[in-house]
Amino acid sequence: MSITAQALDSVYGRSAAGVRARLERDGDGCWHDIADAETDSKGRIEEWRDKKFERGLYRIVFDSDYYFVGLGLSAAYPEIIVTFRMQDETNTYQIQVMLSPYSYSTHFRIA
Repeated sequence: MSITAQALDSVYGRSAAGVRARLERDGDGCWHDIADAETDSKGRIEEWRDKKFERGLYRIVFDSDYYFVGLGLSAAYPEIIVTFRMQDETNTYQIQVMLSPYSYSTHFRIA
């Protein structure tokens, strides 16, 4: 199983480059950091694609506050947390988040 992520900026209608993200895994009711990354010029995190993950409950914490402060804006949601379950070891899990200072939406796809 592998994971890819993408952040899109709905304010400017473009990829959200430079969004910090943290991948965490649930273990005995506590979240454990697995990997950190920052979105590239296309708003993507591809480096998690090369890692192999076990079945379980995961979440990605997108640091939207850092991103929007860098644009001179204030965000109502300083972090956007997307929690998901990985059930099949042969798939790639694709997580997408569309950011704005006062709302967000997510999309989940298994490839």
